[in-house]
Amino acid sequence: MLYNDIQQIKNFRNEYHKTIVNIQFTSNWILERVKIFVEQKDITPQQYNILRILRGSIHPLSTQQIRDRMLDKMSDASRLVDRLVKKELVLKKVSNIDKRLVDITISEKGLELLKELDEKNKELDNIIHNLSEEEATTINNLLDKIRHN
Repeated sequence: MLYNDIQQIKNFRNEYHKTIVNIQFTSNWILERVKIFVEQKDITPQQYNILRILRGSIHPLSTQQIRDRMLDKMSDASRLVDRLVKKELVLKKVSNIDKRLVDITISEKGLELLKELDEKNKELDNIIHNLSEEEATTINNLLDKIRHN
C-alpha cells in the first residue's frame, strides 16, 4: 500500500529503508489530520503542543524549557509563544528569580481552549481507528525500541 500512497514504482533497497519512508510518510499523514483538528480553534499543532506542555507543568517554564519538551524540536518556540500571548492563551512575565529570563504560563483562556479540544479527543483517536488497542500498544513499543537502541 505504501507504494501506491507515494506512487513508488521502484522497490526500496530493503525493509529498513521502506520502514523509514513509511514512518516519515505516516507521521506527515497524521500531522496533517492533527492540523485540521486544531485549526478549528485557530491554532497550529505546534501551538497546541505548547499549550499542553504548559498545562502539564506545575511551575512556569522558560522558552528553552518549552523547546526541550516540544515534539517538533525545529519549531521556533519564542515566536510560537509570542503568537499565543497575542491570542491571550499564555501569559509571559519577567522571572522573579532571574530577571534575564521570562516565565511562561497558560492562561485561563488557554485552559478553556484545551478543555474544549479535550472534549473532542475521540476525533484524534479516530485518526488511527482501524487499529486495535493491542496493535496500538505494539506500535508504541516498536517505536520506543527504535528510539532507544
